[in-house]
Amino acid sequence: MAVARPLSWVLLTSLAVTTWLHVVEAQPSPKVQKRISSAIRAAANSTNIDYTKFVNVFIGTDNFGDVCPGASVPFGMVKFSTDLTGYAPAGYVTDATQKIRGLSPLHDSGTGSSLGTYGNFEIMPLVCPGGFDTCTTTLEKRERFRKNNTDDASPGYFSQTLDNDIQMEATSTRRAGLERFTFPKGSKPYFVLDLTNDLPASFAGGSMDIDPAKGRITLGGLWGSSFGPTSLNYQAYACFDLLDGGKQKLDEFGVWRGNQVYRYGLDAKGLGLTNIHLNRSLIGDQYQSGALFSFSGSPKQINIRVGVSFVSTAQACQNAEEEVGDASFEDIMGRSQALWNEKLSKIEIDVTNTPANVTELLYSSLYRASLTPNNATGETQGVFAGTTHPYFDSLYCSWDTFRTYYPLMSLHSPVEFAQIVDSYIDGWRKNGWMPECRANNLPGWTQGGSSADNIVGHFAINYHNEASKLGIDVNELYSAMLADGELNPAQWDVQGRQINVYKQYGFVPFSVLDVTSTGRQTRESSRTMEYAFEDFAIRQVAQLLRKPEDVATFSNRSLFYRNVFDPSVTSDGFKGFAQKRFPNGTFSFTDPSDCSPNDKSDSRECSLQGDNEVGFYESSSWEYSWFAPHDTAHLITLMGGNDTFVKRLDHFFNAGYYLAGNEPSFQTPIGYHYANRPSHSVDRVRQIVFNNFDITPAGLPGNDDQAAMATLLVFHLLGLYPVPSTSQFLVLSPFTPKYTIHNSFLNSSTTVTAKNFDPRSVKKKIPEGVAAYVKKVTINGKKAESRCHFDFYDTFRLGGDVEIELVPDGESVDSCDGSLPESLSTGGWLTTR
Repeated sequence: MAVARPLSWVLLTSLAVTTWLHVVEAQPSPKVQKRISSAIRAAANSTNIDYTKFVNVFIGTDNFGDVCPGASVPFGMVKFSTDLTGYAPAGYVTDATQKIRGLSPLHDSGTGSSLGTYGNFEIMPLVCPGGFDTCTTTLEKRERFRKNNTDDASPGYFSQTLDNDIQMEATSTRRAGLERFTFPKGSKPYFVLDLTNDLPASFAGGSMDIDPAKGRITLGGLWGSSFGPTSLNYQAYACFDLLDGGKQKLDEFGVWRGNQVYRYGLDAKGLGLTNIHLNRSLIGDQYQSGALFSFSGSPKQINIRVGVSFVSTAQACQNAEEEVGDASFEDIMGRSQALWNEKLSKIEIDVTNTPANVTELLYSSLYRASLTPNNATGETQGVFAGTTHPYFDSLYCSWDTFRTYYPLMSLHSPVEFAQIVDSYIDGWRKNGWMPECRANNLPGWTQGGSSADNIVGHFAINYHNEASKLGIDVNELYSAMLADGELNPAQWDVQGRQINVYKQYGFVPFSVLDVTSTGRQTRESSRTMEYAFEDFAIRQVAQLLRKPEDVATFSNRSLFYRNVFDPSVTSDGFKGFAQKRFPNGTFSFTDPSDCSPNDKSDSRECSLQGDNEVGFYESSSWEYSWFAPHDTAHLITLMGGNDTFVKRLDHFFNAGYYLAGNEPSFQTPIGYHYANRPSHSVDRVRQIVFNNFDITPAGLPGNDDQAAMATLLVFHLLGLYPVPSTSQFLVLSPFTPKYTIHNSFLNSSTTVTAKNFDPRSVKKKIPEGVAAYVKKVTINGKKAESRCHFDFYDTFRLGGDVEIELVPDGESVDSCDGSLPESLSTGGWLTTR
């Protein structure tokens, strides 16, 4: 959900370059933005561009964006970052009033778990003038403020300086990395390594061993899910090598244990002890424990190699040895940056003629779009232990990512897309249903149903010709989809859908007696609408595989969204809204403004809570009533025709019902296309981008949702919008004059040129007389049959040149000049390519 921007932000506008300056916060270091701006200017005269220099990893680390700026590689299992106090789901936040708990290797990015996720194996550098027994080991005692204006990070690198002038740095591989600590001259380096504390305080038992001869500490245990059943636990392990290949010498070492919940809490240290073995506290106490050690002499810099595993401590050590070995910090950082450059260069823009803030926004968003999910292949546990298939974790959540995240991946990274699709299918192989929101190697809560259907369906529609080469059996993929669409799970809270009653009634009923499965009986209207779109994805693949009976079945079911549309409900003068419905067919009224930004109630529950009574998930009826991406033409009919539809869309935005940070709103700004008014979509997208996104830490409209916001912004900047589970793109006005998308697997490159591009158009309101509206689309020299949409198979799959001709008079081109985007009710999607 969107969070309002703090009042301390001031908007400054100068021609095409718009930026935001904060007048309070002291983080990150000012040199971060100076470095990025300088790199963008220098790139105008360069033929060998380092795209990592355009990335601002701190975007989204404020304003509840929940972005992790830590050191990582693309889809890395580790993300080295500090953990701070307060609300910090990704560990790091810019809020200078919060204290640092330590540096840890495991984090997620862009998730909404309020307690946080991971944060295991924190290490904190200390200076203990009184010696070993005086070191501050427990969380409450070791926390320190950072030094103002010192936070620094870039792809593959993270740095933060404590207020006692100790600098902490990190760089990473996929499952390991290096931590580097620089101490003030003459001080003796001490470290506290934490076994028990993770961000959500979910420790459920574990152990630690110190091998002073090897200079190695191994530790691991059980922890709880950040977005799933608390009764379940995952295992995690780490290996810390302390001697830097013999360059460093261990001095004191031992263990510590504390419990400061009570006034006279435990705070004990054991010099020379080498083992800790702890079980879960059944009485509920939160004991803290770990290692404490120092180094001989007064070395200014200490290097520590860290490996992580979800299998064992032995594998954690092996990961560090194989992926880092004896490489230097600079070596690992260079390798990481090379991996990021390979990923970021998939989209090349005309940097010279693109507004600088657009360049920074685009590449920072592309960076986050490859930060997660976490590639934990070879690190499996539970029913996935030993699987021969790729394994990706931290799927936060399929409901968030099917709309823009995976459609963007399909343009430039089909290999990784196929690996993730295989991981989804493997969920069906092992569990009977594909995962919805797997996190921490555990099942997470379902939100809209089985949105994995739309993800794997999108892959099949766009890559069925290459699927076998990419390791995917489309028939097996379809079997996994059918399981989601036909089989009722025992626990639809964590996988699958409440299919039995959905098929029986044609909608998910409110207050229904369901004796065959378990799940929280809420979100009936939004689940019906999401189930219907998931059925559309199954229909698409059924058509691809020439299964006419299934096509008929799932085409019909994909129209079930209509069954929760109550034509009698009015709000703000507009008629017809989605509502929840009783089994007998009568509607249960919900005010369409409930759970919207205009809701006057501070106590109303709108998410997964058991007392969410509105019938929608994280949304209002005003917002969800637009959701039928496969059949928007019929929505227009339900809402009273094109003119009323356009007026209602205008009111939706102007009256404040729209939430840029909420996924059901993603397609609404381009909804004007379906009413044959595409210039209106161009105006609305400009407004949305400049109202909700910028290059500061608070530059996201709330939670990044595993880069759902990042990829939405990328599509806006490129002048496109995908229709999930199809190969269709809606055409808008690019924010850059020229870009090329490279697809190395298909060996294709597609260049999109915005003819007559004017940088003055890159504003919240397009100035009069400035070219920004689409007059014509030309594909490889041939005029497209519509200026509102084109197809993946005609463009990005083949490669070549696409020209989007822009003109200043929006009214003169405010029609599709050809076919409208497809909808089932108007004969769309009759064939698959």
